[in-house]
Amino acid sequence: MNPRVTAVTTKDDYTLEIEFANGEVGVYDCAPLLDFGVFQELRDVSYFKHARAEGGTVVWPNEQDICPDTLYEDSKKLSDGRW
Repeated sequence: MNPRVTAVTTKDDYTLEIEFANGEVGVYDCAPLLDFGVFQELRDVSYFKHARAEGGTVVWPNEQDICPDTLYEDSKKLSDGRW
């Protein structure tokens, strides 16, 4: 099982900076999701910024979420807080 999300920060370019339970930090790009179903609502940057860490993953108020394994496996990991 991959580590779960402990904190998330949104960026204006539809990326999430995510802290994982193992101490790693990664950046996940949500832009490819914005044309699909329930994720279209995330196009509104002000809504996108309502993301929060809950239950080990990232969620939004209208019940959108992303699988925590996907967030971990597909995020670009940062080293020393930099790319």
